[in-house]
Amino acid sequence: MAKPARPSIPSERPKDHPPIKSGRTGVLLVNLGTPDGTSYWPMRAYLKEFLSDTRVIDTPRWKWWPILNLIILSKRPQAKGRDYETIWNTERDEGPLKTITRGQAEKLSERLADLGEDIVVDWAMRYGNPSIASRIDALQEQGCERLLIVPMYPQYAAATTATVGDKVFDKLKTMRWQPSLRIAPPWHDDPVYINALASSMTAHLDKLDWKPDVILASFHGIPQRYFDLGDPYYCHCSKTARLLRETLGLPDDKLRLTFQSLFGPEEWIKPYTDRTVEALAKSGVKNLAIVNPGFTADCLETIEEIGVENRDIFKNNGGVNFSAIPCLNDSDPGMDVIETVTRRELMGWV
Repeated sequence: MAKPARPSIPSERPKDHPPIKSGRTGVLLVNLGTPDGTSYWPMRAYLKEFLSDTRVIDTPRWKWWPILNLIILSKRPQAKGRDYETIWNTERDEGPLKTITRGQAEKLSERLADLGEDIVVDWAMRYGNPSIASRIDALQEQGCERLLIVPMYPQYAAATTATVGDKVFDKLKTMRWQPSLRIAPPWHDDPVYINALASSMTAHLDKLDWKPDVILASFHGIPQRYFDLGDPYYCHCSKTARLLRETLGLPDDKLRLTFQSLFGPEEWIKPYTDRTVEALAKSGVKNLAIVNPGFTADCLETIEEIGVENRDIFKNNGGVNFSAIPCLNDSDPGMDVIETVTRRELMGWV
């Protein structure tokens, strides 16, 4: 015969115990990052932190250090600063990625209100500010004993999702009282995500007075060597593109997978976005749209690289109509995705 359950006994602190907040759960949305400003020194600090990460550039340090510090950081901050100036949120004096990620966190907090005041939503950047470490401190100060980290990358890559985990654990290594921890897995094939992308694309394309001959699903690239070493990123991107194509009812040649934002001399996963755009224009394609399913928020890579650079490539080679489809950002479909992932990963805690 089973023993009856032991009644729970409330835990009460002694009367002279110092006040302390406890019993809450923190949700931390983490995106890639953005510089604090567009001038040389803020850009240099941001690029140095980003390009010093061995998850991003795994070249041996003895070889990479002089290249980074003596060559790249002497010229690249000015060029990238000019690019950021074209997309900068002058009202808030910040990059759009920071503005959008803040909005996502605020809207997620509102959507989780039914779970009670013990859920605290915050946001951070892997590179730049606000830092992951500072927001973990802030959440602990608010009494969060459990922490859900949500890397804002639908597809897993060591250079994105894994490096968020690295930074979180770096912080935890310094803490005497660590919170319980969960890190949300990627959601590259979640039906809510795929349907949100499809509905967002359809709504955008319906507003155009022309129809695209081809749509490119352009993802940020990684070196081919990273994939060869076992990174699942290419597979995740391919599955997202396939599911999106099937949901929209498009043939293979109408929605194509490409990769952008190449850096350095080594080979990256293909096909490359810019070369595909050029080839399509030269082949006679007149109407082109590009969507960026791997980005949860518009940023330099979507607004400037796709919306300006690739637009120019297309039109300079014979293309006529071009449209960069916005990311999900903090739209209702986009927030449906973030809320779904968060609620799923909070199960058992709340």
